[in-house]
Amino acid sequence: MNRTRILFDTDPGIDDAMALAMLALDPRAELVGITTVFGNVPIELTTRNALALRERFGIPEVPVARGAARPLVKPAGDFADFVHGANGLGNVELPEPGGALDPRPAAQFIVEMARRHSGELVLVPVGPLTNLALALQLDPELPRHVREVVLMGGAFGTHGHGGNMSPVAEANIFNDPHAADLVATAPWPVTFVGLDVTHEVVMTTGYLDELGARGGPHGAFLRDITRFYEAFYEFRTGGGICCHDATAVAFALDASAFTRRPGAVRVVTEGLAAGQTIQSVRGSRFPATDWDGRPEQQVCTGVDVARVLADFRRLFPG
Repeated sequence: MNRTRILFDTDPGIDDAMALAMLALDPRAELVGITTVFGNVPIELTTRNALALRERFGIPEVPVARGAARPLVKPAGDFADFVHGANGLGNVELPEPGGALDPRPAAQFIVEMARRHSGELVLVPVGPLTNLALALQLDPELPRHVREVVLMGGAFGTHGHGGNMSPVAEANIFNDPHAADLVATAPWPVTFVGLDVTHEVVMTTGYLDELGARGGPHGAFLRDITRFYEAFYEFRTGGGICCHDATAVAFALDASAFTRRPGAVRVVTEGLAAGQTIQSVRGSRFPATDWDGRPEQQVCTGVDVARVLADFRRLFPG
């Protein structure tokens, strides 16, 4: 089996924990590193959570590097404790992690891992894109060493799915729009796994209960942390959760479950629409545009929901 070599950039986060469980358990994935970023909770907690989850999922050999504590340009905002709980994991406590951090800052770690695995590494960022932007600034040659960037972020308005921070802005992009625009316009292939598809992938209460009852210790743990998340999502799902970050990992491991739309992407960095992701769809022509000469990226517009949910469930056999 050909395994996908992945570096996971994350702000754990309940759905981040579910995505990391996939990377730890799926035989199609070769996880070569974890980098942390501010986002769902402050950097101190996202880093602690990453170390604790590394132990929880039995991957102590995977290095964890601490990353950015704030956005590139905009002032730091509030944290989503009403979504993920005060500790980021639904207020479920994990033992104090014993493993050490990698001494390198996340941006340096990303650069060095990309060069070590040149042409093979897939970057999967599921939080604000600050670490990737800093890595681009550190090494302008970085894009030619990266096979692909698969990011959880953005909202492009398909299927009626707008933003979750504003009518047009998704949280990861909104939290550092300047970084997101740098990542979107760099000369590497980027796929946006945004709310257009992640709001389609709903794990119902029944699905989560079955995972907890029959999915072994990892399934039971994920059910525990998702209870807080499910209470937040009641308004949207009527019972269950949208599992954003695991959907991005699902794409990285098997893109055939998704449909995509090509075209250059820009991010609005200021004003009322800050954080909005806009795609100039392939073949479009405009008399005045900031998209001219920008690299063509991919936006996910459709997903085989049943297949993604079945693939996730199979990782927890009991």
